[in-house]
Amino acid sequence: MSGETPCYLRDEDLMDASERVPVILASASPRRKQLLREIGMKFEVVPSSESEPDQPHLSPGEWAMRQALAKARDVAKRFPNAVVIGADTIVVLGRRVYNKPKDMADAKRMLRELRGRTHRVITGVCVLHLKARKKLLFAETSHVTFRKLNDRQIASYLRRIHPLDKAGAYAAQEQGSAIIEHVEGSFSNVVGFPLERFRTEVRRALIL
Repeated sequence: MSGETPCYLRDEDLMDASERVPVILASASPRRKQLLREIGMKFEVVPSSESEPDQPHLSPGEWAMRQALAKARDVAKRFPNAVVIGADTIVVLGRRVYNKPKDMADAKRMLRELRGRTHRVITGVCVLHLKARKKLLFAETSHVTFRKLNDRQIASYLRRIHPLDKAGAYAAQEQGSAIIEHVEGSFSNVVGFPLERFRTEVRRALIL
């Protein structure tokens, strides 16, 4: 874990204020860190590099959940007393799944394929507490419609962001209005973590 003072979840919406549970986010994503801090959560960050091989028989939602579970389990094995949060976001157009682009040429290809069309953003989330033998697993889907972009607009957008660490090569929170026409569903899910669903599911499961 980092050298910072150990942090604990003390969010009154999620748990009794007198309880203190160590929480770890198994992701290096700055978007996820920012979103969780916006709802008052305090946590350590221990990124997981765990990734499962492709399994074509799974639906995109099942695949995202499987990846989130693998990441949470990887970190939870090292910190069984902590509540570990794992997440994985993918972009889906038809039957094609878009993860992070390999390079700028790949990023440009992705945006060309997504322009003028509606795609799904799916985030799988796993909350795991090994000591308490508790597991929460779900997937949230939002629909995003892109503007009818030309190649010049795509190139201009890619120069203004860092697309290589983003599923689908774009960020709704970074110059998003330049490429996004409409979002149906959770906007935080499109950014990288479905806050509304997370709070509802955690309260229901009594995992924190």
